Amino acid sequence: MVRVAIITGASQGIGRRTAEVLAGKGYALALNDIQSTQATRAAVGEIGAPAIEVPGDVSSEADVHRIAATVQQHYGRVDVLVNNAGISFIRPAEETGAEEWRRVLEVNLTGPFLLCRAFGKLMLQQGEGAIVNVASVAGLAGIGDRAAYNASKHGLIGLTRTLAAEWGGRGVRTNAVCPGWVKTAMDDADQARGTYNDADIENRVPMARFASPTDVAEAIAFLADPKLSGFVNGMELRVDGGWLADGSWDRLRLGHRKPR
Repeated sequence: MVRVAIITGASQGIGRRTAEVLAGKGYALALNDIQSTQATRAAVGEIGAPAIEVPGDVSSEADVHRIAATVQQHYGRVDVLVNNAGISFIRPAEETGAEEWRRVLEVNLTGPFLLCRAFGKLMLQQGEGAIVNVASVAGLAGIGDRAAYNASKHGLIGLTRTLAAEWGGRGVRTNAVCPGWVKTAMDDADQARGTYNDADIENRVPMARFASPTDVAEAIAFLADPKLSGFVNGMELRVDGGWLADGSWDRLRLGHRKPR
């Protein structure tokens, strides 16, 4: 039996790399984004994986209903849901508007809930399945100028734990990956605002680099695989190079680096 995975935000970055990694592991794919996923579909096709495009806005209940119906009609089942679609928002809390706040939570939290609900019902009927929510270290700690984003990722971890408690006994595992800073187009856009640079991140991370999309995609693949992580449920897997483990100040941290 070919396992089926749906990946949101699949046109670029972590979503595209996750599609490629899962394709290499034999999955059939459903690729979602608000923009075209044709390039990702072509890439996984070269690997030999069947794939369909299911465009739509994850924050729209109607779109999610249509996406789920299309996947079920085409494949008849779903084994893995990767909730990767998300947006960044950087602004001091006192300057964040209510509509801006709502939009971030709609995409980053309400969208995953709607998808979990839609595909979770199918998984529960099957008696098996795995959900992997792409959260963030920002869901485990406070990071300045990101009130809406941080709140959305904290909420996503709460949703992950709740579904793990509700559905784990019926065969559906729910986990989250919590990346640190990843080199993607989203990071490029955030850095263009001038609020941080590469050195700010590299000096803060004990491993002295950004995560790559592959780092995160391989962690997602691990949590998706019932043979590798069949008793892992309700977990937040940090893919942060030690960001949250390190309480050092910069001079102490940098003093432990090997010379370049």
